[in-house]
Amino acid sequence: MNMKNNYPRKIICLTEEPVEWLYLLGEEWRIAGVSCYVKRPAEAKKHPVTSAFTHANLKKIISMNPDLVIGHSDIQKDIARDLVASGTNVYIANHRSLDETLDYLLFLGRMVEKEQKAIELVSKYKTKIEYYRQLSSQLNRFPKVYLEEWDEPMISGIRYFSEVFRAIGARDIFGDISDRGILGKDRVIEWDRVRELDPDIYLSCWCGKALELESVKQRQGWSEMKFSKSNMIFELQPEIFLQPGPALFEDGLDYAYSIIKKWSEYDSVSSK
Repeated sequence: MNMKNNYPRKIICLTEEPVEWLYLLGEEWRIAGVSCYVKRPAEAKKHPVTSAFTHANLKKIISMNPDLVIGHSDIQKDIARDLVASGTNVYIANHRSLDETLDYLLFLGRMVEKEQKAIELVSKYKTKIEYYRQLSSQLNRFPKVYLEEWDEPMISGIRYFSEVFRAIGARDIFGDISDRGILGKDRVIEWDRVRELDPDIYLSCWCGKALELESVKQRQGWSEMKFSKSNMIFELQPEIFLQPGPALFEDGLDYAYSIIKKWSEYDSVSSK
């Protein structure tokens, strides 16, 4: 193993969030391989591609002799198993909430000898969350939102996705499901339940699939829902909202609040 002072020098990232974090810490030189889905930052695309999300080029990874491979979630357990069997060091994180994500970022900071820088960035993120909580508390009304992670079957947003919008004043209509539903299969919901709850805003974040706007309105009974009439239908970027890493705090909170503000302005005018 090629390590200096016991810190990994050659890291392969199976998902996007550790890549962006290593760049923010100024430790991008350690990155030896990335996922084909990496978009943040743009220069990260220059690194060799070694994986997708559900599969990886095991022979390529093993031949590169990395000091550490970093992944996320149970979905990558088979990749991790095969790499461990080859003698490769693997760390698979499984954080699902904003607090757990911040802990994960601190852990990675310690892993690459940048604990103080990680602490400073995490402190900035916590301050940002509190800023938006205070700002959103001034809204005249808190919008009900429906976060859709997939359309067939309909899957509501994972916890960290949901918590971003709750932090800026939104009321996730399936927040309780997001909190307890770790796996996608645990967050499957029915279209008529959405219709019953009649959210003010519809938010789509389909990983690897573009939003079909008209298909949403054409779902049975949905054309009469509040978000359809007001056209409060938004497509969110998966590289920001479906990656449990720094993107949620760097850009996710800002963009989420811009949506809530837009709705609030519409609501103020339409309610007169």
